[in-house]
Amino acid sequence: MPLKSYGVLAGRAVARRREGGGDTPHYQIHLVDDAGTAYRAAVNVLSQQAPSELLYAAVEDFRHPLTAALPPGGSGWTSLPSAPGGAAADFIRGNLFDPALMRPLPPDLPGEDNDLADRLDHYVQRAIGDPGAGVYVLGERWGPEPRTPDKIFGFVPGNGVHDVHMNQGNSGRFRADDHVWQDGALLVHLPAESRWVAVFLAFQSQAWHTDDVTGHALVSTPARPSTGEEVVRIIAALANPLGPAPEHETVTLLNASPDPVDLAGWRLADRAGNGMTLPPGPLAPGATLVVPAGEGFGLGNKGGAITLLDPAGLKVHGVAYTAEQAAREGWTITF
Repeated sequence: MPLKSYGVLAGRAVARRREGGGDTPHYQIHLVDDAGTAYRAAVNVLSQQAPSELLYAAVEDFRHPLTAALPPGGSGWTSLPSAPGGAAADFIRGNLFDPALMRPLPPDLPGEDNDLADRLDHYVQRAIGDPGAGVYVLGERWGPEPRTPDKIFGFVPGNGVHDVHMNQGNSGRFRADDHVWQDGALLVHLPAESRWVAVFLAFQSQAWHTDDVTGHALVSTPARPSTGEEVVRIIAALANPLGPAPEHETVTLLNASPDPVDLAGWRLADRAGNGMTLPPGPLAPGATLVVPAGEGFGLGNKGGAITLLDPAGLKVHGVAYTAEQAAREGWTITF
């Protein structure tokens, strides 16, 4: 069942508060949009299910087609369809970051730069101190609550966004929140540096292979992937070939393992979810294979994502590229 109101909040961060105690502590962010409407982003820093420490990853120079699909800075709340190709986030299908980079962090400890609140503080305080910085929070909205002041910052009406974390592959009572293309995230846009920073959070109890429709965990599937363990990986793509349409786009694969890999039943999927079957037969150890696009699979010049799936339909590897990377005609993008 999807979240009741999934979308993105675009505003400017003006204050923050750390919460270290209680059963469900959060890192609280006070944001204001260009119309003067106030919001609170409640970011989980502790799980109610064991293991309690959240998984955390930050991408200091985030380059992904998702940023081009976001609404204007300071525009407030925008509802998003839970579907590929736009600003909705999916940690598994969107190829936003390498899940192997995530690390568990305690919520709040004495000392500097040793807990999740410290890491969030680093980016939020940076945004608060920069009048030109924009903050985007993907998640589920609550409010407005006309007669209820915000319980943390006191503004009226109470209004904000939560579930700023992975929202699929849950277990127990949280399984009801599962769906695809509705994951939460915290993005900071720093125009003066021509840079985006992205922060991704997940619970250690969540699965990293989920059903493409429901977002429920698939039974008996591997845990979070590890970097360098992909048997076959995507190493390059030609998204903008020389010459007029129809273009001859290609994807290049590498067998990184010491054994041949039979590609029978393997598939590629693009950003819109369109699939293409790979040619069957063995790919020798260390060998590459250049696969022409077909069967509806396509590499858009305005940015895209490429996902490699094994015969069981499980994600093996995924990459993404931006419009800027695809702008140079005839150049192959390497990953």
